[in-house]
Amino acid sequence: MLERIHLEILTAIKQHGTLTKAADSLHLSQSALSHSIKKLEGQVGTNIWEKEGRNLRLTAAGERIQTLANRVLPQFLHTELLLSQIAKGEMGSLRIGMECHPCYQWLLRVIQPYLEQWPEIDMDVKQEFQFGALGALLSFEIDVLITPDPLYKPKIDYIPVFNYEHRLVVCASHKLAEHDFVLPNQLSDEVLFSYPVEPLRLDIFSQFLNPAKCSVKKHKIIETTEIMLQMVAAGRGVCALPGWLVDEHSKTMPIKSLRFGEKGISKQIFVGIRKDEQQIDYLSDFITQAKKTK
Repeated sequence: MLERIHLEILTAIKQHGTLTKAADSLHLSQSALSHSIKKLEGQVGTNIWEKEGRNLRLTAAGERIQTLANRVLPQFLHTELLLSQIAKGEMGSLRIGMECHPCYQWLLRVIQPYLEQWPEIDMDVKQEFQFGALGALLSFEIDVLITPDPLYKPKIDYIPVFNYEHRLVVCASHKLAEHDFVLPNQLSDEVLFSYPVEPLRLDIFSQFLNPAKCSVKKHKIIETTEIMLQMVAAGRGVCALPGWLVDEHSKTMPIKSLRFGEKGISKQIFVGIRKDEQQIDYLSDFITQAKKTK
């Protein structure tokens, strides 16, 4: 009953809004699109779309089919790409999803020797996903997920690749810089810079401030590590980053890192892959290289 063309048509309608633009994007005639959907409507006994002025609007049934298309079409495209690469004698591709903003420097150290070892592999790195990072992995939008906060699912394996300590970063002249660790109430007058991640997923809140019923004076979002550290070095506020990253930048910047409390916050970086894919040679070697890179 439902065919791939139906999924592609409704996705095009959702994206472009009109039959003309949808037909152009699929390189089909408008009559072919209309005939295909009318036939489907006859089979399911309900309308799939409705006219709304010059545009088309998906009905509840159409929206349900389009939701299915969002999950299934990327898997079609992924499989077709693999089949094409096999037919051409190519090895494959590795699409890496990043859910760890400060991990790019580490990933670059992983990628360089990996690409030398696997010259036939194409590689891409993504940070924005249609369904979120885990959804992107499950829907075959990416092949590997780099994350410090795994969300465990039956179809996903997470492999820990290295440990690190999450630390507070302050200007070298900050009053806290003379201490080895910081207490939650000592941040009440501070401006906190962070990546654009919801506060509940930030360790400084979930593992440090919130349990102590403390907060910061102000929370500001900055997207890039370099700008964030420049703001901290200028005495504009504080931030929380992996200790290994701070150690690298502290060689050239007037910054210092402190432990969160006497015990600190210990973290791990994980590589997430779909179950049963760890046996794929180039995926397995990526994980091996990631474990060797600190």
